[in-house]
Amino acid sequence: MWANNEVGVVQPIAELAALAREHGIPFHTDAVQAAGQLPVDFAASGADAMTVTGHKFGGPVGAGALLLARGVQPVPVLHGGGQESEVRSGTLDAPAIRAFAVAAAVMAGRRDEEAARLAKLRDDLIAQVTAAVPDAILNGPPAGPGRLPGNAHFSFPGCEGDALLMLLDAKGIACSTGSACTAGVGPAQPRAARHGRGRGQVPGVAALLAGPHLHPGRRGRAGRGHREAVQRARRAAR
Repeated sequence: MWANNEVGVVQPIAELAALAREHGIPFHTDAVQAAGQLPVDFAASGADAMTVTGHKFGGPVGAGALLLARGVQPVPVLHGGGQESEVRSGTLDAPAIRAFAVAAAVMAGRRDEEAARLAKLRDDLIAQVTAAVPDAILNGPPAGPGRLPGNAHFSFPGCEGDALLMLLDAKGIACSTGSACTAGVGPAQPRAARHGRGRGQVPGVAALLAGPHLHPGRRGRAGRGHREAVQRARRAAR
């Protein structure tokens, strides 16, 4: 993966591709998460193959691209389609492909500006959460070029995973059981970026995290108190 969707880690693709090439190993990179947020140069990466998809940067679901270096001959899993160099059989979804191309062009024109905006939101979110919950653990690398600009992934020691999922989902933050959550501020998760009165604000998240419903001493009280906390969070998010 060029960039990890959970913890936001950006991998050194050019170095990995060079190492694979030294040993004669074909190298493919999944750049789905990276393409809309980072400069992705397939030729400069040295990879043999790369995949991207349109729905991560405003294009239609189901339209993407497989980029192959010159001389790379993939083995098809669906045979036929002589009109498509025997790589893929079936009728092309031309409207979706065109929409994918337009979305890619629009994204490329404003990616750097949007990435800077998201990085500022991310850094503000990280600062709020760590200030409100000192024992929160930021997973992955610190904010910087080694992390996706729209990603912040936390673990909360001693916090009940199911309760965390329920409470944080009311604020539009994607979480999973196991006391970890990814707070997305990018286009794919717009709700977290829209909280507050204006674009570019993420208030309320730290206050929610610092609430008594997340204190380890109250982990077992998962009934009415949690439901009331969710209702308050939803009202605040409207």
